[in-house]
Amino acid sequence: MKLLLSVGLALMSIVQLYSFQIETKAQSSRPNIVIIIGDDIGYSDLGCYGAEIQTPHLDDLANKGMKFRHFYNMAKCNPTRSSLITGQFMGDDKSVSFVSLLRNAGYSAVMSGKEHFDSWVPQECYFAETFEKSFTFWATTEYFVPPSGVFQRPFYLNGIEVSADEIEADILPKYKTDFITDYALRWLDSIEDREQPFLLLLPYHAAHYPLQARPEDVEKYKGKYMVGWDSIRARRFDRMKELGLIGETAELSPPENNTNRFRGSPDGWPDIRKKWPLYYPWDSMTEKEKKDKDLEMAVFAAMIDRMDQNIGRVTSWLKEHDQLDNTLILFFSDNGSCPFDSNVDFDIPPGPAESYRCLSTPWANVGNTPYRLYKQNGHEGGAKTHFIAHWPNQIESGVISDQVGHVVDLFPTFLDVAGISNAENDNNLPDLDGMSLLPALLGEEQQREQHMISGHSDRFRMYREGDWKMVRQNGDAWELYNLASDPTELHDLAEDRGDILRRLHTNWEQLEK
Repeated sequence: MKLLLSVGLALMSIVQLYSFQIETKAQSSRPNIVIIIGDDIGYSDLGCYGAEIQTPHLDDLANKGMKFRHFYNMAKCNPTRSSLITGQFMGDDKSVSFVSLLRNAGYSAVMSGKEHFDSWVPQECYFAETFEKSFTFWATTEYFVPPSGVFQRPFYLNGIEVSADEIEADILPKYKTDFITDYALRWLDSIEDREQPFLLLLPYHAAHYPLQARPEDVEKYKGKYMVGWDSIRARRFDRMKELGLIGETAELSPPENNTNRFRGSPDGWPDIRKKWPLYYPWDSMTEKEKKDKDLEMAVFAAMIDRMDQNIGRVTSWLKEHDQLDNTLILFFSDNGSCPFDSNVDFDIPPGPAESYRCLSTPWANVGNTPYRLYKQNGHEGGAKTHFIAHWPNQIESGVISDQVGHVVDLFPTFLDVAGISNAENDNNLPDLDGMSLLPALLGEEQQREQHMISGHSDRFRMYREGDWKMVRQNGDAWELYNLASDPTELHDLAEDRGDILRRLHTNWEQLEK
C-alpha cells in the first residue's frame, strides 16, 4: 500500500496557522535535540536506575547529566506519544506538533522508530507529514526481518511502505533495534553539512513484546536470573536507595498480581494462561520452570542491552561530528513494564524470530520496582518512568532532580530550548497542558502549579495535584495517596481524607467537560 503524502502543503498550512517569535540569538547557539524513547521498560530496568542489566551508554549520559526521580508518562504507548507530540493530555483536530514549529524556526528534523497515536491526533501531526525524513512502523511489529509472519505490520520509509528486502540494514540478520538506528544515522549524515540545529526523534520498540533478541546478547544474561525475581527485586530496591533514587524510609510494595480484567488473551494453553497474571514465589517452581523463566528475563534484558548499544552508536556519531556538547539528549520510556498475555505459542521459547512471547507478571513487577502495578495503570508502576537529560555545559553532571515532570512538559520545553515563544495575543496555538522544564534542567528552583493526568482511559485514570493523587484500577473505586509520605502507594487515604478526594475529583471532572 502506498501512502500519498503532501509534506510541503502540510507544512505550509502549519506555517500559515501558527505564528511565533524566535529569540534574537544566533541559530548556531541553539542546541540540537535528541529524543530517545524506550518501550515497556520499567522504572528500575536501567543500570543507572538500579538494574543489573548492562546499560553503560545510558549510565554515562545519566552520570554526566541529570536523572529525575519523578517523571510521568501516560501509562501506555499511544497516549504517551500523543501527549509528547501535541503537549496535551487530550487534544482534537486543532492540535499541532512541536516538530513543525521547530522546523519553521530553522531546525532540521528527522526520525526513525515506532509511531502510535490515539485517534484524536490529527494526520498533520503524524511523522511522515512533519519530519523531513522518517522510517516508521505502527504499534507492534516483530524484531527480526524478514518476520515469521506471526504478527507483522508494515514498515514505512518517508510514508511509503517498504518490504523486508527493501529495508537497509548494516548488521545482519536484520534486527529492528539495529536498523532503526541505521536509518537515524543516515538521516543525520544527510543533514550534517547544514548550518542549522537538528531534531532527532528515536522511539525504539525495545523492550515491548514479542521477546526476540540476538543470541549473543541473550548469552550474556542466561543463568543470571536463576536467583529468582524475589531476590532480583530486593537487590534493585537496595541499589536504588544507594543511588539516592528513593528515600531510606520508602517501603517496597508487596509483589502484586496483574489484576487486569480489562484485556483478554489469545486462545490455547489454558493452564498456563490461568497462572500468567499471578505472582508466585520463585521457590515454588520446578528447576525446569525456573530455567524457562530465567531465559524469559534474559531475552528481555538482552533487548534493553541491544538498545543501549545502539544509543552508544548515536552518541558516538555526535562526538565524531563535534555535536555532543551542543546537543540536549533526553531518554524516557512510554510506560511501565508490561505483563500482558499476548503469547502466541508457549511451545516456542522466547528469543528467536519464530517465537512470540511476553514478559511474565513477576518479572514485570521487578521492572517496576519499587512501585505498584503495570503498564496501562495510573498507579506509579504504570505511569512513572525514568528520565535522563544530558546537555554538556548546561546541565550539571550527576544531579538527581526532585522536580516532578510529565511528558506533556516536553513540548513547551523544546520551544524554550529552541528560543520559540507563542506570539503575544496570538491564540492560534492550542493551549498546552504542560510547563517548560528548562529551568529545572538548568538547576533552578521551579514550583509546579499544573495538575497531571495519566492512566490509559478513564478506567485507569490518575489525577495528581501537588503531593495528592487519586487513581483507580479498572473502573473500581477511587484511591487516594499522599506521595510525599507514601511514594509506593501502600496506604489508601480515600476514607480518611474524603475532603481531599472530593476536591481532586471535582477538579478532574472540570477538565473532562
